Amino acid sequence: MRSLQSAVERLLSKKYEVSSHYLIGRNGKVLQLVKDNNIAWHAGVSNWFNFKNLNKNSIGIELENKGHQYGYQDFPNKQITELIKILKRLKKKFKIQNINITGHSDIAPHRKTDPGEKFPWKKLYKNDLAIWHSLDEKFINNFRLKKLININKKNMVKMIKKLGYSRVLKAGHLDKDFTKAFQRRHRQQLINGIFDQECYLILNSLQKFI
Repeated sequence: MRSLQSAVERLLSKKYEVSSHYLIGRNGKVLQLVKDNNIAWHAGVSNWFNFKNLNKNSIGIELENKGHQYGYQDFPNKQITELIKILKRLKKKFKIQNINITGHSDIAPHRKTDPGEKFPWKKLYKNDLAIWHSLDEKFINNFRLKKLININKKNMVKMIKKLGYSRVLKAGHLDKDFTKAFQRRHRQQLINGIFDQECYLILNSLQKFI
């Protein structure tokens, strides 16, 4: 959304058939648009583990940001601070596991790119609100852009699906949209749609959360 006002107008309009439970402005202002126990239309066609069309199984939080279409921005500290407060409350209230705190691009990688590669997932992890790998960044950078060698693809796909991603393959190969979603979430420095050795090391590290 280009602005907080345009986001509010869109989320409250019946014309667009889209809504979210919360909207957090860049200045930290929090708007609750739908009650926690009611359904908001933020997920659409989506998949996570065995769940489909997650509107009825999730709480949607939108963050004011121009997004990739209009000039993707960093997320201000005030905005993330308020997000963390909301997530901590919701996690306790609904007993949400960290692996199920996701982005729209995780549950709908073919349609959505938010919150994107600038979103501070590592900060959420440090607040016990997300999963993140435990590898040394400088070490795994050595494996970036290196092709996978002698990797059992079936086992790798099983590892990916254990993290919640369900639609992983396309025509027998790793789907490029899925790979970009994985990178936006777990390897944010390079989003190229190629699952390289660095991505595999990260995937392997994340198995500890299963």
